[in-house]
Amino acid sequence: MMSGIFTALLLALFVGVWAWAWGAARRQPFGEAAHLPLEHDAAAVPAREVRP
Repeated sequence: MMSGIFTALLLALFVGVWAWAWGAARRQPFGEAAHLPLEHDAAAVPAREVRP
């Protein structure tokens, strides 16, 4: 009996988190975060030394 209640509770929690993550209000912030690794940050990349 307890395992069934626990399973139902976890399922409801999962559906709630899924609905929150896929909500329209989260689309732009998550889209921006998804593109962060693809952006080139010149300050983070050390310049190579050019030797003659």
